[in-house]
Amino acid sequence: MTNRTQPLSELLGTAAAHAAPVVRGVADDSLSAPTPCSAYDVRALLNHLFHVVVNFQALAAKQPADFSTTPDRLSDADWSARFESETAKLVEAWAAPGAEEGTSGAMGLPARTVGSMALLDLTVHLWDLAQATGQSFEPDPAVVESLTGTVEELAPTARKMDVFAAAVAVPENASAFERLLAATGRNPRDRAAV
Repeated sequence: MTNRTQPLSELLGTAAAHAAPVVRGVADDSLSAPTPCSAYDVRALLNHLFHVVVNFQALAAKQPADFSTTPDRLSDADWSARFESETAKLVEAWAAPGAEEGTSGAMGLPARTVGSMALLDLTVHLWDLAQATGQSFEPDPAVVESLTGTVEELAPTARKMDVFAAAVAVPENASAFERLLAATGRNPRDRAAV
């Protein structure tokens, strides 16, 4: 099965499994540390990821999502366990019959593109989180392959909206994941903020 036809729920499940140890590895004393995503420190990035995971459950069901404010979900002592629980719900939501069909979200994008946006956050922002907290992170190659087309499709609009920075040049021997990070404006071989 190619990654363009592999169900999003499977890809999201793989991404969630890779994300869990990184999220569990975040120490309380690193919550104020900067991340390669200059808009967020570690706490804000985790709250953003929570917000994405919760709202994209609604988008899978073709329901409206509210991105106007980002609640602080790290005030609970068991926030990392709750993150794993919410990512499991995200996987379930995208496994539901019809989740990948039609359009979803206020922008009227194809549902698979919308679901791939959640997958992108669970991949690229996990790298940001790992870099900020001194952890290693390497996503599954199938997830990276599936996201390559998504990044190419979204990049022009994402750059206009300041979601992606300008693409970063990478050497010829860069891995597929390094190329993906570079396309979103991250320097995969440097911990400096983008």
